[in-house]
Amino acid sequence: RSGNAVKDFVDEYVQFGTKNYLQWSKHADQLHADLAGFINASTDEIALLKNTSEGISVVAMGYPWHAGDTVLSSDEEFPSNRIPWQALDSRGVEFREVTLRQPGKTPEQVLIDAMDESTRMLTISAVQYASGLRLDLEILGEACRQRNIAFCVDAIQMLGSIPVDVEKANIDFMMADSHKWLLGPEGIALFYCRKKHQGMINLFQYGWHMVDKYGDFDDKSWQPAASARRFENGTPNILGAKGFAGSLELINEIGIETIHQRILSHTALIHDYIHGSDNLEAVYPDAPSRLAGIVTFRHRTQSPARLFNYLRNNGIMCAERGGGVRFSPHVYNTKDELLSALQCADAYSS
Repeated sequence: RSGNAVKDFVDEYVQFGTKNYLQWSKHADQLHADLAGFINASTDEIALLKNTSEGISVVAMGYPWHAGDTVLSSDEEFPSNRIPWQALDSRGVEFREVTLRQPGKTPEQVLIDAMDESTRMLTISAVQYASGLRLDLEILGEACRQRNIAFCVDAIQMLGSIPVDVEKANIDFMMADSHKWLLGPEGIALFYCRKKHQGMINLFQYGWHMVDKYGDFDDKSWQPAASARRFENGTPNILGAKGFAGSLELINEIGIETIHQRILSHTALIHDYIHGSDNLEAVYPDAPSRLAGIVTFRHRTQSPARLFNYLRNNGIMCAERGGGVRFSPHVYNTKDELLSALQCADAYSS
């Protein structure tokens, strides 16, 4: 669906140039509204940025920090949710990583126990990219609300595969590229900023599209838009928006809960197969309540690098992550495909 939307847009652009530019802007506005509905937000809390890293950077660089503040996170984060916070060191802000997997504690309790008077922000991935560990956002969001700690969620490994409600989870900031579970193109991402925080985020990017009357080029008394569009500084990525809208339309047609349940059935099938195999073992054999769409496993006699290359050479798309090989099947994958891929991994020998 996304591919067709992109192809149609390119054909239109080649044939007509920018003749339909005003209509394109309306399509981008509709995508804002559709994304707001998808995560239970208001349309004016949604911006379209380039990627997850940009969204995190907007928050990290723009939040009103004080020397001695602490940003709390985990030791399993992808660099996108680590580097922007570490860059605050020169401003006297500490990025504090905690080990999520501790005996006798849930990952949520580990994070909550690490909160103290210096904690201004909890930034966490909803699902960890290497392990597939899924966190309970509602528990974390409530803990942050009670302590007046801002809650920032990197949702790139969740959005499109598991329902997300920013109100229920008390999320203040959330970001996710469209090109993973959301099935869209690269170069465009959802950025959610709760209304009450928009005015306090100091802007560090400016441009013609960030004002309320962005079509009035002669208005020199500009002010940032009274919505999350204040974070959209320049010409929007219409090609990306078209592709993103196409994939979101498909996800909504299938239904996010239907997608969620099918993905969990895939995860369960993979874990069941690995459990019965003499050659494979799960790197992170988490409880079912912790599972999302990612399963990372290894071969007992072969290195992850060798297994990864073998699978890729046999046409099986996977990733080398977290000390093993990561499978991330989506709603379109079938049971037969999963079993075929697992049997290929199981039978591998040097």
